[in-house]
Amino acid sequence: MLNTRLSRRQAAALIVMLLLVAAPRRPASQQAPAGAVRPVGFNNARIVDGDGRVVAARGYIRLGGNGRITAIGNGPIEIHPGDAVVDLAGRTVMPGMVNAHGHLGDTSGLQSGAQFYTEANLVDQLRRYASYGVTTVMSLGGDGEAGFRLRDAQATSALDRARLFVAGPVINATTAEAARREVDRVAAMKPDLIKIRVDDNLGATTKMPLEAATAVIDQAHKHGLRVAAHLFYLDDAKALLRAGVDFIAHSIRDQPVDDEVIGLLKSRNVCVCPTLMREVSTFVYESEPEFFKDPFFLRGADPAVLTALRDPARQAQLRASKSAQRYKVALEVALANTKKLFDAGVAIASGTDTGPPGRFQGYFEHMELDLLAKAGLQPADIIAAATGNAARCSKLTDVGFLRPGQWADFLVLSGDPLGDIARTKTLDAVYVAGNPVKR
Repeated sequence: MLNTRLSRRQAAALIVMLLLVAAPRRPASQQAPAGAVRPVGFNNARIVDGDGRVVAARGYIRLGGNGRITAIGNGPIEIHPGDAVVDLAGRTVMPGMVNAHGHLGDTSGLQSGAQFYTEANLVDQLRRYASYGVTTVMSLGGDGEAGFRLRDAQATSALDRARLFVAGPVINATTAEAARREVDRVAAMKPDLIKIRVDDNLGATTKMPLEAATAVIDQAHKHGLRVAAHLFYLDDAKALLRAGVDFIAHSIRDQPVDDEVIGLLKSRNVCVCPTLMREVSTFVYESEPEFFKDPFFLRGADPAVLTALRDPARQAQLRASKSAQRYKVALEVALANTKKLFDAGVAIASGTDTGPPGRFQGYFEHMELDLLAKAGLQPADIIAAATGNAARCSKLTDVGFLRPGQWADFLVLSGDPLGDIARTKTLDAVYVAGNPVKR
């Protein structure tokens, strides 16, 4: 019996020694194979938090078995027997990106339809988001039962795809009475917020009446739900803010913002999500975009979709589109308004309106950061917009930052995004709840 017990102890000691020796040499980009020891610590990283601030020049992150961060700080991590620790020397860690305005579900390639709203398709899209470093998505409309089920099942340490939060069906009522009924119906589904559209699509559709929109806001607040508004025009933004809307889900794009709308936004701390890439998507395929040559884009792109978007007839049709050309102008207005709002102290949350055909989930979020830089924001401010601000503006309390108690959702980058925001594309690894995401 004595020899048997000694043999077991010796074997256990050997396993611990191998882990301690081997784990620090493990490349950050290496994916843990099935059955591998789950990392409990990350060492020697430059850590940037969700406010764009460097919290450790060469620090550590320790995880708990519940998929959350238990400690973070400067200096080497304290290694305990049996720990698997990943050495991140020379790399930067930042929180996973939070898309404050995305969409999930009813698309496949360039096709849309209810037949595509399946749990399998949703999971595929959430994994695509995560593979590009977008670890949380607020889906602002079009959400059904499968989306709600995925949201309700994601508070687990086993999660390996992006987190999903949902608005449910968009409220499209045309009268106050109908608006209140629709809100009651959607509220019964227990969404994270309510979504309305107050826009005429450059005169092509009928705009939701202000009376109905105001009723939606009032009824949603009675249910304890916030309201996000799709809009285009400055006057609509003012009217909705006076009615109590909680989140502006697109840029004001018809004219420059003024002191009145800035005052309305700041008086209730309402965030603005510019969705600059939404404008780009309306005209960019009039020719072959430069990003079609980007290896970071191509690693997750469907070649059949790219072939279709290269079709000369499709491109010619887009060049002839009056609305596409008007949205080009709207983008310039949106860029200027984003900077003016930011300078005035309005909270900017990064979002893209990705999900519809031609709006590439995951990659467009990085392009949105480039456009925020073009608007005049600095890298630290852009990181905050894409992580901490996006989480705060979405009322999410345990993502967007790297702090004890938060979910261990973070990115490992070989480049420094504080020097150049485009370096968010130097993605070595993505972790959700401490689990490596397949890339």
